[in-house]
Amino acid sequence: MTDTTDKLDYSKTLNLPRTDFPMRAGLPEKEPAIVKRWQEMGMYRKLREDAAGRDKFVLHDGPPYANGNIHIGHALNKVLKDVITRSFQMRGYDSNYVPGWDCHGLPIEWKIEEENYRSKGKSKPDLSDPAAMVAFRKECRAYAEKWITVQGEEFQRLGVVGDFDNPYLTMAYHAESRIAGELLKFAMSGQLYRGSKPVMWSVVERTALAEAEIEYDDYESDTIWVKFPVVRGSRRPAEAYVDRRLPTEDEVAPPLVREGALIVIWTTTPWTIPGNRAVAYSPRVEYGLYEVTEAENDFGPQPGEKLVFADALAGEAAAKAKVTLNRLRNVSAEELGSLVLSHPLRGLGGGYDFDVPVLAGDHVTDDAGTGFVHTAPGHGREDFDAWMDAAPELRSRGIETLIPFTVDDAGYFTKDAPGFGPDREGGAARVIDDNGKKGDANKAVIEALIAKNMLFARGRLKHQYPHSWRSKKPIIFRNTPQWFVHMDYDLKDGTTLRSRALKAIDDTRFVPAAGQTRLRAMIEERPDWVLSRQRAWGVPICVFVDEDGNVLKDEAVNLRIVEAFEAEGADAWFAEGAKERFLGNHDPAKWSMVKDILDVWFDSGSTHAFTLEDRPDLKWPADVYLEGSDQHRGWFHSSLLESCGTRGRAPYNAVITHGFTMDEEGRKMSKSLGNTVVPQDVIKQSGADILRLWVVTTDYWEDQRLGKTILQTNIDAYRKLRNTIRWMLGTLAHDDGETVPVETMPELERLMLHRLAELDELVRAGYDAFDFKRVARALSDFMNVELSAFYFDIRKDALYCEGPSSLKRKAAVQVVRHLFECMLTWLAPMLPFTTEEAWLDRYPDRHSVHLEQFPAVPAAWRDDALEKKWRKVRDVRRVVTGALEIARAGKTIGASLEAVPVVYLADAAHREAISGLDMAEIAITSGVDFADGEAPAGAFTLPDVAGVAVVVERAEARGLKKCARSWRYTADVGSDPAYPDVSARDAGVLHELARLGRL
Repeated sequence: MTDTTDKLDYSKTLNLPRTDFPMRAGLPEKEPAIVKRWQEMGMYRKLREDAAGRDKFVLHDGPPYANGNIHIGHALNKVLKDVITRSFQMRGYDSNYVPGWDCHGLPIEWKIEEENYRSKGKSKPDLSDPAAMVAFRKECRAYAEKWITVQGEEFQRLGVVGDFDNPYLTMAYHAESRIAGELLKFAMSGQLYRGSKPVMWSVVERTALAEAEIEYDDYESDTIWVKFPVVRGSRRPAEAYVDRRLPTEDEVAPPLVREGALIVIWTTTPWTIPGNRAVAYSPRVEYGLYEVTEAENDFGPQPGEKLVFADALAGEAAAKAKVTLNRLRNVSAEELGSLVLSHPLRGLGGGYDFDVPVLAGDHVTDDAGTGFVHTAPGHGREDFDAWMDAAPELRSRGIETLIPFTVDDAGYFTKDAPGFGPDREGGAARVIDDNGKKGDANKAVIEALIAKNMLFARGRLKHQYPHSWRSKKPIIFRNTPQWFVHMDYDLKDGTTLRSRALKAIDDTRFVPAAGQTRLRAMIEERPDWVLSRQRAWGVPICVFVDEDGNVLKDEAVNLRIVEAFEAEGADAWFAEGAKERFLGNHDPAKWSMVKDILDVWFDSGSTHAFTLEDRPDLKWPADVYLEGSDQHRGWFHSSLLESCGTRGRAPYNAVITHGFTMDEEGRKMSKSLGNTVVPQDVIKQSGADILRLWVVTTDYWEDQRLGKTILQTNIDAYRKLRNTIRWMLGTLAHDDGETVPVETMPELERLMLHRLAELDELVRAGYDAFDFKRVARALSDFMNVELSAFYFDIRKDALYCEGPSSLKRKAAVQVVRHLFECMLTWLAPMLPFTTEEAWLDRYPDRHSVHLEQFPAVPAAWRDDALEKKWRKVRDVRRVVTGALEIARAGKTIGASLEAVPVVYLADAAHREAISGLDMAEIAITSGVDFADGEAPAGAFTLPDVAGVAVVVERAEARGLKKCARSWRYTADVGSDPAYPDVSARDAGVLHELARLGRL
């Protein structure tokens, strides 16, 4: 050996991975720089330029509310949307994301009142003054603008790319004009009307609420059982004379009257008893007449009283009242349907002197209560519907069907509740106070019933009760004049809003499919859409109405309103002289301006009109709407109704829903429990890509879990992915761009290309199905199991040690190049920061991975026969590597290259599969011997690989020597005198490097 050879450092002759891409990610520091780079290079603009002329794919953004920092639900939602838009952009679409914000409504108004007035001891301005109203609305607008800026920055820090310089805002003048225009379409078509119905009312917030603004929470209600005396039959003597016959005895005084019977109802809202106008029963329930035989109570029923109950509930009611009941007889549905009752508060305050009919009701059951339902049509939808359905027949019997207004907007009883309203000593009783606490209404009603001897029993019940999702306080159901959209109004084409919406649901793709059933059930059962809110910040219900409630229908007036809103915003409606300005030639004395504000769900339900239709970079309808599952009753719902009412179909082709994020134990996150995960904290500690990895690897269609342990799992998974990417980058540092024909490649390389062809199909199908977990898991498993632990492990020797002319090495580098480009682009929608960093490390002049398309993987790479063969090869390899692990654990060997396993193959299929392959290379050993006959006792086997057994022997025991360059043990080490300590293969490589001047 020459002196030169003596000094040769073999490690410098190897093609070891070389990269500046760090193993330690440092995402919290690197990601903001990448966001800044995207902004400076105009990434959003470049994406649009690149996609010019392509088919559009539009995900329409459901607008978050502009009133605080984003939470984990926002992060989940925005990441999912970003993954979708990026994945379609990288598959040949113009996938444009335009973020939006919901800006109007009570939460902002509430904050302004708190921060600018209540906290400073100042009174809220008198909003009946036009100047004060406009000034107050400007304060609300400024508040929303502040949070739009903050949230926009937080969304971009998550890696979201969109038109943040030009988002849509419901408070933009153009948007307010279009929202007004959409409302006026409902008015002109006859779908808008003013009516009086029970609506969900927030006493705390002084406004009507929609279903989407309600959440359910635990609440303890007072419960009462109340007696209603049976006073007569349903026909009156005067009516009998009209049809020229005398009434029968049973018509005037049916048996239950002669028996002095009382019907007992049960309710969890004692304060609604003054509003009672009927009692409902079910023809499907069995009833009986019962007599009290014993009583142990301070008030309530006494021996001798006769009461009617559903048979299934009589015992429970008796226990509550501490009485013993004796059943006397059956009471038929026919008998019940003929009865008229007396109100239990008759005579109190000079009121309640009216008939209380007994009505059949489909909503009545014998699951709880008494089998009779107290019906207060001003305090519940089912009560209202039952009352209105019966109204024509009741009026024919002379029963007044006017629904009273027993409770005002502040929760106080009115004059329509004699004895509890302003006439009450000490003032009107109150249902709920300004802080959402129970008032004295229940107590007052219960005491009055006791005084009238009409209380059968009382108790308390903890149950789920509707609360305002903003104030978190309980609401009431209250009859009040509001503006509604008809659900069942004939739209002159054989359809109604309900039928149109149901058809649109059937025509829409839902992911998951259960969303379709849920939304359909809601539309089938929903009442008319209440649009009005009694607040200040929002788009007004900009119509004029006469004293009879008729809406002015004049296109010229409508045009003036819409044009004014376009130029000045909705503030124009509240300005001095607005009435005369808009009415034009109409008599101002005849028409009144409606001052109610539109439900903000109408605002967001109209976003498709002023965003999808009005922006040339978008299209109508949207391909996808994506929001949380609560939006079946929110944005999905209102958008469906608004679009079906004005355009006859849904504004979307597909609806995707995600669940809610729970803590690691499956509990709802709350500050009081201290179990919230703040996305800003996760990003600061670990990086946005870690949070994004959690999003795409979870079953987002269901409720997900998140906490420290789960985050750590994702950090560990990310580290493995990053290291695989890093190894590919290091290997590709030696890539000279040379290609070889696929057909000349070794089988192992062709197998990897086959797997890319399979994955290409899976990845595209997964992104199409919005099944990101499937994509992420497939790519993660492929990179960790098939690349790092299999292909790369096998090919390290060829890549590091073989010479420049080696076909095997050229093919392997070429395959790694394909792997890198596929993996990076496929992962880019999910991990935009990491893939960008790696892509620019490899291709610093190609601007961004996000401007690339998914590679066109040739179908010819698919080779199912090769895949089938290599499943057998890998079975043999698994048995060999299992045996090596046992030998390593027993200190027989250290590295696998120290071994020469002896493989016993009894299975012909396995023998055929490995024929012609270098199993030593595949098993990463210094040789493999194959032996005939039966394996010796103690040979290593695997239960799922029949006919394969392995005995491990040391390479040195075979007389093999270790190559100083490749560390393989071979018989030809020293065969080349120029390089006496290396194998013949390695010596040949060194000679080639010397000829090329690389030593």
